Amino acid sequence: MKSLGGSKKKYLSELKRRTQESRAYTAYQALGLEIAEILDDPAHKSLYIKLAKDHDPHALIRIAKAVAEKNHVKSRGAYFMKVLEENRKKNRHETA
Repeated sequence: MKSLGGSKKKYLSELKRRTQESRAYTAYQALGLEIAEILDDPAHKSLYIKLAKDHDPHALIRIAKAVAEKNHVKSRGAYFMKVLEENRKKNRHETA
């Protein structure tokens, strides 16, 4: 009987390699991944995908690029969320 040890290792290494690849099937998924890349925050890419689904894509990209340009910011993701929330509050007051 032939051992499956070698093929099992090959299969597991293939799965590991494939998990490192990002697959975007919709425009908002691609946008979320792009925001995560701009902010250098891949750990929270699912959050950015969710935001991209629910918010104006142009505004999100604009905010992400503005945050990325600020060199003094330690946590770009947290600062991005703060700026996004400020913009949402500002827009609510303008429409009211």
